[in-house]
Amino acid sequence: MKRKFIFTDEAGCFTFNREPNVSRFFIVCTVVMDDCEVASELLELRRKLAWEGADLNDYFHATSDKQSVRDRVYEAMMGYVFSIQATIMEKSKANFAIRQSKPSFYKTGFYFHFKNGVAPLIAEASETLMTAACLGSRRERSAFQDAISDVMRQTHNHGEWKADFLPCQADPCLQVADYCAWAIQRKWERDDLRSYGIIKDRITYEYDLWQSETKQYY
Repeated sequence: MKRKFIFTDEAGCFTFNREPNVSRFFIVCTVVMDDCEVASELLELRRKLAWEGADLNDYFHATSDKQSVRDRVYEAMMGYVFSIQATIMEKSKANFAIRQSKPSFYKTGFYFHFKNGVAPLIAEASETLMTAACLGSRRERSAFQDAISDVMRQTHNHGEWKADFLPCQADPCLQVADYCAWAIQRKWERDDLRSYGIIKDRITYEYDLWQSETKQYY
C-alpha cells in the first residue's frame, strides 16, 4: 500500500482592488509527503524554543513569527522529504465570473493546481489524504470544502482519497505548507528571495496561471 499526504494552504487575500495592503497575487500552495514525521519535529522544536525563551505565537505562522523563529522552522522542515507545488493567480486578471465569490475564485485556481501540479505526483498512490487549512468565515467554509472535494473527484481517480479540513494550528504539517506559501508569496509580491532560496529545490511546480493574459479587470 502506497500512501500520500497532501497539505494545502494559501497566501494572499480575496480583496479585488489596488488599495494599500491588498495582495497582487493569490497563491495556492501544497506540500506532498510520504509520511508526516516532520510534524513531530516541529512540535519538539516549539518546546525547545519555549525553553530558550523565544518570542512565540500560539503556533508556527510565517507571517507573524520572528525571523529568528522562522530560521529555526525552515531548518527543521528541510531535514525531511517533501515536495512543493504552487499556482500563482494575478488577481486583477480574473474576470468577474471567476471572482464572483471567494469559493469560485479559489476553486478555479485549485482545479488547475491539482490537475497539473499535484495529480501526476500521486498517480501511483493507493491512498491519498488531503488536509486543507480552513478558509473563510464559518458560513463560507462549507463552500470551500465542497470546492476542494469536487476538484478531487474530478481530477484524482487513482486509488482511494479522503479530504480533511483543519485550522492551521491543528496540524504542524499545515504549518509547513504555510511556511512554503509565505516564501513563495514573498518572491512574487516583493521580489524577496531570502526564504524562497531555502525551499526552491523542493518546488516541483510553480505556475503563473494567467501569465499569457494581458487584460486587467481593475
